[in-house]
Formats: sequence, structure tokens, C-alpha cells
Amino acid sequence: LGLVKVIEARSKQGGVPKVVERWGEPDSSRCVLAASINDRKTDPLLVVARKSGLIEVLSSISGDLRVSISNAGYADLRPEDDAIVGLHLFQKQRLEASSRSCTLLTCTTKGHASMRSIEVPTSLVDSISNSSSTTWNICASGNILCSKVDGNENHALFGGKGVEVNVWDLDKCTKIWTAKSPAKNSLGIFTPTWFTSATFLSKDDHRKLVAGTNSHQVRLYDISAQRRPVISVDFRDTPIKAVTEDPDGHTIYLGNGSGDLASVDIRTGKLLGCFLGKCSGSIKSIARHPEHPVIASCGLDSYLRFWDIKSRQLLSAVFLKQHLTNVVFDSNFSDEEVAGSAADLTPNEAPNVNEIIVDEEELMLVKRKKASKEHNGSKKVKSKKKSKRLKGESIDVL
Repeated sequence: LGLVKVIEARSKQGGVPKVVERWGEPDSSRCVLAASINDRKTDPLLVVARKSGLIEVLSSISGDLRVSISNAGYADLRPEDDAIVGLHLFQKQRLEASSRSCTLLTCTTKGHASMRSIEVPTSLVDSISNSSSTTWNICASGNILCSKVDGNENHALFGGKGVEVNVWDLDKCTKIWTAKSPAKNSLGIFTPTWFTSATFLSKDDHRKLVAGTNSHQVRLYDISAQRRPVISVDFRDTPIKAVTEDPDGHTIYLGNGSGDLASVDIRTGKLLGCFLGKCSGSIKSIARHPEHPVIASCGLDSYLRFWDIKSRQLLSAVFLKQHLTNVVFDSNFSDEEVAGSAADLTPNEAPNVNEIIVDEEELMLVKRKKASKEHNGSKKVKSKKKSKRLKGESIDVL
């Protein structure tokens, strides 16, 4: 339906997520296909790609539309036949952009990639200058199903059905590496190329990447060593649908089509363990919080779930009605300032944690805000029964 819902979870209210706003009007032709956020502290932006071929830049605080551009025009294809599958909003400026501009990287199913810099006015009524863009083709055949930009935003990877994983230099818009299919197995059976998800293993190193396949395999590639996988790990019996990396540089989290969620040490291929509390539908997206030991997952069972990565226990779950396809964290959002010293904070006053949930029809913006209640003097806190809720860690305020 193309809606954007704002979901807020305050720690002083027990951390229970609640829908507090809704942006837009229901329209099935405006279904959200992909989303990306620049969670900077000043003027954060949210970008959504819609089924109609429109790309919209929104304020992630108020939901105001800043810029709307069309991604149509490739070989007379309809937007429905060449949908956007990859979308990235750059944190830093590129293409000699001005201070009021943002840079977007998009990729469609047919392999049409575009990197454009557009002016972002303070409101939609302001004038917009001409945008600069660079376009190229990722593949001549097959369908792109996944893409990812590395932490330094200098390289991007692409892969899909009939398309081997390949890495591109975004400064030169040239391909620098392409994977090679694994050899036939002991029975002489060749596995066709079908990548469903991929990510870079480390934020600061674009040479190591991890890709999930439709044949329930997770593969580690090292582009500085060889073209074939360094390690291949089989996980259950259904296709890998989501893969994300941990900041430690060697742990990955993966989800499959039957709702299984697990963590793997990709250095050795060892399964560290499965997360307790099976999902009833395919997992479509996994996100790791940049600071706290928490991951979020969403999928076709319409639930957003938060997990503790150490105990692999379910912390919290919220039913969001639609089939969800993407989740990202916005860790810089805060509408209140924390006053006082560290001793003034209660255990429930946690750092802010935000999430953006994207499903096939709607975009959910989930915000976990700081509690800013100031306490005078010491108070005794009554013990309470433990509950499985998402809680942050105490912070020091100077």
C-alpha cells in the first residue's frame, strides 16, 4: 500500500513498540521495494524505491517529501518488469556534490545500475537543480537479486539468478572481480548459479564477502586469493534469504526460507548456534545494531523480532500486519536530551535505538528513543520479574 508507519518504543514505557504516525495514503501501485537511510545527526534522510519506478527522498523525522525522481527509461521497460532490487543512500558525498545534495546508487532486476547526485531542498516547493548521474550495465543476462555497498562506500557487489557475484569500483564504475562457479560435486552434479543475498564481511575490507545461495549454502569469497569460494557452509534444506555481518569481522547471521536464524563463524564454517524461537515464515532481512549486542529480523510472518546475540534468546516481538522484507537500524535518532550524570540514569534509561521496517506494501519506521527523566537523590528500585524485552545499556553523560 506504500504507507510509511512510525513505530515508537520508549524505554520508560517498557520498551513496547507502538505505531504513532502514518505517512502517505494507501495505494497498491506505490508498494515499497527497497529502502536506505542516512542516519546522520542533522537532517537525516530516508530513501524509498516504489513499484511505480519512483524514488522518493523523505525526512526520516517528519516524513516530509524532499525529492521525487523516476527510475524509468531503460530500453522501454515498464517499472514492473525492471524493478529496483538494490538501493543505497551514501553517507558521504560523491560526484563532486554540493552540501545540499545526496548520492544514490540503484540497481534493477535486469542489471541496470545508476549512481546519481541530486539536490535536496528543504521542502518540495523549493527549486531543484539538475542532477548528475552515471549509468552502467551489471550483466547481459540473468536477474540481479542482491547488492551491497561496502563500509567505505568505494565498492559494491552484485549477484543473482544466473549472475555470479561480482565486485565493482564505484569511483571508476568498472568491474574488478567476478566469482567462478564451484566445481562439480562427487556425483558429477553442477549447481546452477543462484545468489539470493550477499554482504561484505568487514566494514573496512572489501576483499572478503559472504553470499547466500538458493541451494542453502553460504560461501566466503576472498577476491585477493581466488575466484572460487574459500569456504562453503550448508545450512538446513531451504534457500538462504538473508545474510548480515557482525562488527567483529568474522561472525555472520543468516536466515533461510523456513524461518531458521543462526550465527556462523565464517573463518572455520562452524555453526555457533541457532536463535531460539522459530519464525513461522521466511526471513527476509537481518540487521545488526552498530553498538548494542542486538539483531533484528523480519519476514513473511509479519513479525519484527529482536534477539540477544550472546544468548540467542528472543528479546521482543511485534506484529506489524504486513509481509516485511527489510529492516535497518537508525542509531542516531533522539528528540530529547539526557540531563544529569550517569548516576541519575535508571537501568531502563537506554541509548536510543531506531529501526526502519520495509514490507512489500508499507514502510515501517520504528524508533527507540532515549528516556530523559531526571532524578534527584537516590531511590530504591524494587526488584521485578525478568521479562524478555529489548533493553539498552546504561550510558555515561558528561
